[in-house]
Amino acid sequence: MPIATLIIVIFLLFIALRTIRIANEWTRAVVLRLGRFHAIRGPGIYIVIPIIDTVPVTVDLRIQTTSITAEQALTKDTVAVGVDAIVFWQVADPKSAAIRIQNYSQAIERVAQTSLREMIGATELSRLLSDRRTADEQLRQTIGGKTQDWGVAVISVEIKDVSIPPELQDAMSRQAQAEREKMARVTLASAEEAIAEQVVAAAKLYAANPVALQLRQMNLLYEMNKDRGTTVLVPTDMASALGVSAISAVSLKDS
Repeated sequence: MPIATLIIVIFLLFIALRTIRIANEWTRAVVLRLGRFHAIRGPGIYIVIPIIDTVPVTVDLRIQTTSITAEQALTKDTVAVGVDAIVFWQVADPKSAAIRIQNYSQAIERVAQTSLREMIGATELSRLLSDRRTADEQLRQTIGGKTQDWGVAVISVEIKDVSIPPELQDAMSRQAQAEREKMARVTLASAEEAIAEQVVAAAKLYAANPVALQLRQMNLLYEMNKDRGTTVLVPTDMASALGVSAISAVSLKDS
């Protein structure tokens, strides 16, 4: 092969390598033409003009996560807490993410960090511990409002852990135990009141119907001694009250 032909082939291969590009399914290439934004290319094969076009950055469109931590942050009721959370975010506009901010990943981490501390400072400890979903949604809206101009959408924020001082944990544990004891006593008092009401109602019923009272007394004697095989001596006046005039003793034995 002549040297001139070889040089031409090598030159064409070089041009092809510089012209033909491939973007993965989850990436978008930001193409600049003469230093100005030209287009977003990908996924798949795309062509750029050597020297005139450049691809300074490719943007990943997959969902990404950023861990944030706030240590010794004061809540609204001045309690020092530590909070760990995860931010799920995704680039929605590759052009804005590439042009409007230098490092959107680092910027999201810093914005999320400050937003977490702001949320803690505006929330009371009891609400932070009991209603994490509201805190998650508040953080999502706050962070998303700051990053939307960069072409980044915040999908969700999840608080992993809220740590409080050990002495406060002990105090909260004692308070919870006291509340449980209080509820137990209230429940017991309510049960005693219900039993007393039923006893009063039964007394009124038996007072209105003496025969029912006598039958109940006889039934109690039977229930107390049916499994013991014992003999119960009934005084004469009690036997008369039970309506048993001719019997002074009742023998209850196992059959």
